[in-house]
Amino acid sequence: MSDRPSAGRQPVVLVSGLSGAGKSSILRALEDLGFEAVDNPPLHLIEDLVSRAESGSARKLAVGVDARSRGFDADQVLATLARLRQNPGLRLELVFAWADEAILLRRYTETRRRHPLAPNGRVVEGVAAEQTLTAPLQEAADLVIDTTDLPVPALRRLIEDRYGGDAKTGELGGVSISLLSFAFPAGLPRDADMVFDARFLRNPHYVSALKMRTGLDPEVGAYVEADPDYPAFFVKLVDLLGLLLPRFVQEGKKYVTIAIGCTGGRHRSVHIVERLASRLTETGWRVTTTHRELAREGTLALAAPADTTTLRMGASGAASVRSVQAQEA
Repeated sequence: MSDRPSAGRQPVVLVSGLSGAGKSSILRALEDLGFEAVDNPPLHLIEDLVSRAESGSARKLAVGVDARSRGFDADQVLATLARLRQNPGLRLELVFAWADEAILLRRYTETRRRHPLAPNGRVVEGVAAEQTLTAPLQEAADLVIDTTDLPVPALRRLIEDRYGGDAKTGELGGVSISLLSFAFPAGLPRDADMVFDARFLRNPHYVSALKMRTGLDPEVGAYVEADPDYPAFFVKLVDLLGLLLPRFVQEGKKYVTIAIGCTGGRHRSVHIVERLASRLTETGWRVTTTHRELAREGTLALAAPADTTTLRMGASGAASVRSVQAQEA
C-alpha cells in the first residue's frame, strides 16, 4: 500500500521549532527548492496565505511559525492545520526543528544572541518557556528533525530529499526510513523507533588487520558475515521489517528510524546498516543511512567517498536524515 498522495495537490509546509534549532535553515532550503517562504506571519493570516498561493502562480508554500509569531498559540496553529487539511487540494505537512537544551544554550552563547522569549533574562529561561509553548506542535508534527548533531549541509539534504524531487510533481511525503549505526556506550539514539543489538557477532576490533578499518570496508564486511549466526540474523531482520514497514505505511506513519548498535559503532553496526539499506532499496523503499560514531570521529570521509549521510532512492517514501556535527543557531 502506497502512502504517496495524488499528483497535483498543492504542497504546503509549515515549519516550526525551537529558536536556534535550525528553522530558518529549513525555510531557506525550501525557498531554494522553489517554495514561496514566509516567516512568522500573524497566525490569522496563514489561511489567507495558503488561499492566495493556491489560486496564484506560487503553488508551493512554506510558512514559518514559532513562539515569535504575533499572537502565537499552539492550539490555534493546530486548529488552523486541521481546517486546512479539510481541503482535498492541499498536501500539508508540519515540520518541527528540535535540539537538546545544552546545544541550544551553546549556540546562543556562540552567537551572543538573546533568546526571543527572554530578551532581558537568561537564555535558559527562554528555552524552557519555548519548549513548553511549542510542545503540542512537536507532538503533532509530521516530521521532527533533531538538529542536535545535524550539520547544515545534511539538514539541507534532508529537505531536498524529502521535498525536492516530489515537489516537482506536486507530491510530498510518504514514509521515511532512516537507518542509523551507533555505539551503545555512547548512548541510544533519542529518536529511534526500533533498536537492534549486533554485539553478539564477532568483533572485528580484535583483529589487528581490521581494527582501524570500518564496516564500509569489504574486508570488515566479509569478517562480519563469516560469523555463523549472521545469515540467520540478517534474514530474520529483513523479514521482520518486511512485516512492519508496510503496516507503518497503512497507519500513516511518516518516518521510521531504525538503529543498529554495537560496541564501538565502527564495524558490525555499520556493515549491517549498509547491507540493510541495500536490501530495503531493492524492495522499493527510499532509505537514508547515517553512521553516528564514524561522523563523530571524523573518519567517515577517510573510510568511504560518500558523504556523512547517504540517500538511497527507492519507490516509496521520503528521506529522513540524522548526523553528528554542529548545527547553526
